[in-house]
Amino acid sequence: MTVAEVVKKMVEYSKGDLHDINHFMKVYAYAKTIAEGENLSPEQQKLVEVTAVVHDIACPLCRVKYGNANGKHQEEESAALIEEFFAYSDLPKEFVDRVSYIVSHHHTITGIDGIDYQIMIEADYLVNADESDFSGNNVRNMLEKVFKTETGKFLLQSMYQKRLNAEE
Repeated sequence: MTVAEVVKKMVEYSKGDLHDINHFMKVYAYAKTIAEGENLSPEQQKLVEVTAVVHDIACPLCRVKYGNANGKHQEEESAALIEEFFAYSDLPKEFVDRVSYIVSHHHTITGIDGIDYQIMIEADYLVNADESDFSGNNVRNMLEKVFKTETGKFLLQSMYQKRLNAEE
């Protein structure tokens, strides 16, 4: 299953919810950029890209089941949805298991155990900081305490320089 096939399937899965589709496509673009900037292997690159595309797979279910898409609910509901989404794909089990693990933890910034997970956190934050209008102090805190990749730090500082400078 190619990344393009995953994107098409996820767009279909999103049932025309343009906010969800635009969100995962933006996260995908940043994750791809960070992974390329960090010179990941082709296999790691694909894993990062696929994870970014499906990272919010639980949002529709959570909105129905809980009335919101709270991060903890997403993490709790993701594994079964990932397993079902990739059930008939040709992706190796270990690959899907890693995607599932990262998606099931993508709102948890402690215990990051690999560059793939790190990039997912960074890419999602780059988008969420804009969509949720995070403060300069929030951005600075993430820059200092959570962002680790050089590419991710560069993007965060460049994108949010006005917020960072406004709250010095």
